[in-house]
Amino acid sequence: MRIALQPAALNDRDVAQHYRDTIDSRVPFSKHVDVVPSRVLTTLGAEFPQHTAQFWGATRGRNDVNVTKWQRLEPGDAVFFYGKKHLYLAGHIVLTFRNAALADRLWGRNQDGLTWELMFALTNLRHISVPIEEVRSALDWNDNAFVQGFTVYDGDKADRLAELVNLDALTTPAAQSDETTRSNTAPDGPTDGTRTSSWRREHTAFKQRLVELSDGSCALCGNHLPPAFLVGAHIKKRAMCSEDERKDFDNVGMLACVLGCDSLFEHGFIAVDNDGTIIISDTINATPAVEQFVKDRLDGRTTTWWTPQREPYFDWHRRHTFIKPHDGA
Repeated sequence: MRIALQPAALNDRDVAQHYRDTIDSRVPFSKHVDVVPSRVLTTLGAEFPQHTAQFWGATRGRNDVNVTKWQRLEPGDAVFFYGKKHLYLAGHIVLTFRNAALADRLWGRNQDGLTWELMFALTNLRHISVPIEEVRSALDWNDNAFVQGFTVYDGDKADRLAELVNLDALTTPAAQSDETTRSNTAPDGPTDGTRTSSWRREHTAFKQRLVELSDGSCALCGNHLPPAFLVGAHIKKRAMCSEDERKDFDNVGMLACVLGCDSLFEHGFIAVDNDGTIIISDTINATPAVEQFVKDRLDGRTTTWWTPQREPYFDWHRRHTFIKPHDGA
C-alpha cells in the first residue's frame, strides 16, 4: 500500500473553497458527462452507486514533477491531507484518472496556470488529528521538516504512517481484492512451521496490574467477567507508545472484554470522551448486528476508568484511531 501526503491548508482561501466544493460536497457525475470519458464514468458509477463522489487532485507541477508520483497510486492506496501542522483527513483512493477539463471546471487554475488534473476519487474519508511531530518521527525527518509538496510513500514508511491513523480500520477496495487472492487450500507438507518473532515482555505484568486496579470488569461495557474473557488493552496503541508510556501500567491500559469491546475500541468504532462518556462512530450503522450490539451494551454509558491521568491516552485514541467519517453532503 502507498500513502500520499497532500498539503491542503484550509486557512488558504482557495484550498478551503476547493475543499467545500468537492470534499464537503459530493460531486454529481451527471453534471460532467461532457468532460469525463465514458469508461471513467462507468467505473465511477460501479464504485459509487449514488453517482456522486468526493474528489481531490494534484497539479502536474513544474516540469511535471508530480506526474510520476501520482502514477504510482492505485485503488486502495491512501491519501492524508495536511494543514496547520497536522494531518487532518484520511481516505482511500477508489480511482485515479487524469482530466484537466474536469479539474479546471471544479477548481480553476493556480497562479502558475496549472489545474489539479491528477485526480482521484476518494472513499472512507474520516477526520484525524496527527501533529507534525509524530509525522516527523514516523518518517525519520529532522525537527524542522514539514509536508511540502505532493509526496507518495510506500514500504516501511507507509506502514509507519498507517500506524499513526489506524488505517486498517478502513475497508479498502485493495484489501477486498487481496482477500480473494489468498490461498484457501491446505498447504503442502506439515501444517506447523517456525518463525522468529519478538514478544511483549511486559504483557503478563501489565494485565496483572490492570486486574489489581479494577474489580474484574470490562472498562467499556462494565460487565464483570472471568479473567479469561478480559484482555489487557492499550488505550494508546502500544506500537506508538514510548518505552516510558509502555511501562505506565496504571494509565496506559484498561481491561476490555473479548465479547466485542476490545475489538470495537481497537478498530476505532468506539472511543472514550474527555469526561468518560463512551462515544460511538457513525460507521457502525452500516452493520446492523454491530449497531445493535453497541446500542445494547455501550450507548449512553460512562466509564469509571477515565481519569485525568489517563486522558492523554484516551485523547490519542480519539485523534488517531476513532473513526469520524466525512462523507460529504
